[in-house]
Amino acid sequence: MAATRLMVSTTNIGTSSSLLFKAAASPFFKHHHLSLRFNNTTKLVSKKRTFACSALYRPDFQIKEEGQPETLDYRVFFVDNSGKKISPWHDIPLRVGDGAFNFIVEIPKESSAKMEVATDEIYTPIKQDTKKGKLRYYPYNINWNYGLLPQTWEDPSLANPEVDGAFGDNDPVDVVEIGENRGNIGQLMKVKPLGCLAMIDEGELDWKIIAISLDDPKASLVNDVDDVEKHFPGTLTAIRDWFRDYKIPDGKPANNFGLGNKAANKDYALKVITETNESWAKLVKRSTPAGELSLV
Repeated sequence: MAATRLMVSTTNIGTSSSLLFKAAASPFFKHHHLSLRFNNTTKLVSKKRTFACSALYRPDFQIKEEGQPETLDYRVFFVDNSGKKISPWHDIPLRVGDGAFNFIVEIPKESSAKMEVATDEIYTPIKQDTKKGKLRYYPYNINWNYGLLPQTWEDPSLANPEVDGAFGDNDPVDVVEIGENRGNIGQLMKVKPLGCLAMIDEGELDWKIIAISLDDPKASLVNDVDDVEKHFPGTLTAIRDWFRDYKIPDGKPANNFGLGNKAANKDYALKVITETNESWAKLVKRSTPAGELSLV
């Protein structure tokens, strides 16, 4: 594979800044070279971490690749203006005000490499997941931008009585962003939640927050789960079926869903976000044992 170069055109991720990658064709970057642009109005990251969900500042960071895509050593780090690595999980604020949240893209839509924040590595970079020493891929492309809500955590010691008593999966909360634009690995989007699915994966609760980028042309039309069916017909069923079935080609059983096998509404999604943000706050305050998780 040809080498991948990263060039940062500016240090502030504002309306005119961009990251330019020149990459070989791969499950990360298919068919053509990509120009990555972030349209986020940003402010500097506070050096003091805020534990509540009241942080309204916006982070200022760059993306730094180490290693080559589709290798075990590949990492995507987040770096502030001073050149210091920061954690996308812990140092990017959850809330951005006006009911919007920060969403970090791990897996761009129409790609298959299973990228994720490495919660057990210092600065929690994004890497490709592995199993038995081999890189993991979905059996087919995911059709939406997929990633995490920073400063959230599904506590594996808490059983949810509303979802068959399932315990949290020990990860940040996942987001399925349904907008029309394809994101990029490490991209920060402002999103609004529309609903959620309570996926149960091998007995663990793995929330999927359904959201849309505020920059999407249809963002003003969708404000709750019922609007998704109206303006994105079939999408809720498609998301549920995709996550239900993606392990079947590997010989594993289908995943299950709680809450009546249906997507819950926006208010329920906001409750999930609030509760998992509170769990994250306890984690980083060390009120809850971290185990092998990195808190840096």
